[in-house]
Amino acid sequence: MTTPEEERPDQERPAPGRSGLRNPAGAARGLGAATLALEALVLLLAIQPIRVLGGRLSGATVAAIIGLAVLAVVVAGLLRRPWAWYAGSAVQALLLLAGFLHWSLGVLGFIFAAVWAYALHVRRVILS
Repeated sequence: MTTPEEERPDQERPAPGRSGLRNPAGAARGLGAATLALEALVLLLAIQPIRVLGGRLSGATVAAIIGLAVLAVVVAGLLRRPWAWYAGSAVQALLLLAGFLHWSLGVLGFIFAAVWAYALHVRRVILS
């Protein structure tokens, strides 16, 4: 039994991209969305341990954490648009600035900024 590609040798199959992925843009979006979704989850789960370990969380700080988590989820859903990648970088910058509200948010900001930088690097390599 032959496959359709073998029956028509005159038609060439399209060459896969340099990365070898069928949908490199989709893979990059998936990595970015997973990074932002994980960031949102970590932010929401960080509220209680900060409070238990003696952190002084004001209502504004909790609202900022929840707002950043929601923003990360929204941006993760918009990564099909090219500007959303810049918005993802802005989320990382906002999380770094939230470090002024509580030092642990600054630590999370550095960690997720590094992960986001890696995701941007992988995106650039895959799509080039």
